Formats: sequence, C-alpha cells, structure tokens
Amino acid sequence: MKETKKQLKTRVDAVLARLDEAYGTDVRCYLTHTDAWQLLIAVILSAQCTDARVNMVTPALFEAYPTPEAMGQAEVKDVERLIHSVGFYHNKAKNIVDCSRVIAEEYGGVVPGDIEELTKLPGVGRKTANVIRGNVYDDPSIVVDTHVKRISNKLGFTTEEDPVKIEFDLMKVLPKDHWIIYNIHIITLGRTICTARKPDCANCFLKDLCPSNKE
Repeated sequence: MKETKKQLKTRVDAVLARLDEAYGTDVRCYLTHTDAWQLLIAVILSAQCTDARVNMVTPALFEAYPTPEAMGQAEVKDVERLIHSVGFYHNKAKNIVDCSRVIAEEYGGVVPGDIEELTKLPGVGRKTANVIRGNVYDDPSIVVDTHVKRISNKLGFTTEEDPVKIEFDLMKVLPKDHWIIYNIHIITLGRTICTARKPDCANCFLKDLCPSNKE
C-alpha cells in the first residue's frame, strides 16, 4: 500500500528527530578551511576523494597560494604537484586555478553566494555551490553527495538517481530548517552504520522507519 503524504511527513519528522538525537544539531563541515574561498577549493578537491585526504593536502596548497589572486596566477603543473594524491588531480588543478582567477578578476576575490553565479565558476556544480551557500552564507540548501543519494533512496524520500532531481525531491520532503544539517547527518550515518558495502540494518536506529530495512 502506497504511503500517503501525511504518512510520509510523519515518518520524515520521526527520522529527522532521531538523527538530531543521535548526531546533534550543530552544523559543521568536515573540510578544514578559514574562509569561503578555501572551502570552495576544498570542496572541488573532495570530489571522489575523502575529506581526510583533502585535509592533508590543503595546508601546503594554501600556504603556497594563500589568496584567490595567488592561486589564479599559479602554474597548473605546480598545483598538480601539491594535490596529486587527491585523484583526478589534472582536472582539479586546472579547475581550482581557473576558478580562483575568475573569483579574483570578476568578483574582487569574494566568493559569490548566488547559486547561478557559483555554478558559472569552473569546476563548480550544484553540490559544491550548495555547500558554500549552506556553510558560508547560511542560505538553506540541500547537498546531494553519494551518501545522501543512496540513503535517501533507501529511506524512500526519493526514487530518483539524478542528483539535481534528488535535491528537488528532498526540498519538497524535508523541512527547510533541516536542509543543511540533513547532509551532515546522512554522511555520518553512511560512514558508520548504513555503509555502501554492508549496511548494518540490525543496529540502525532508523530500522523501523526505513522501507529498505533488511533485518
């Protein structure tokens, strides 16, 4: 029997309440940064790479190129040497140099907060833009990464596979005050309990609320 909108809302509220109880309500970012530009560069580097690995790379990178202006004038091959361990470093090096140059030349060194402006920047898609909007500008936004995509489908909050479609589905389902923190909670759940390789349904605190529970 298909879940009604009222039943879905009740279940969503219960899921969010348990996530809040388990992981708290503080909005935090796992990528080390001191300003919006550093966070933007770190998020670009984090594609298909762990936050821990990015955090190992960025201190030397930002020491060598401490501003958008400096990074924008860097030689791509020099940046590649500093970030080679993050994977896909050729494209990432070009993107962070080009992105920094545009920020320096067109935005006066200030990372824009508008999603349309952000997604015009080299290497910046909706996921990266929403991280900046949510963590820097406190603009409610939903970040769809691999954990959010996978677990939101398991929870029955979306049936889509395309990240943009998932984002818009979640905007309809989740209350706005949870848009930012939902990603943080789901990342934690996905790294500890609902892992991609072997979800631990038996010990999941959401098992009675999850349609995909395999217990």
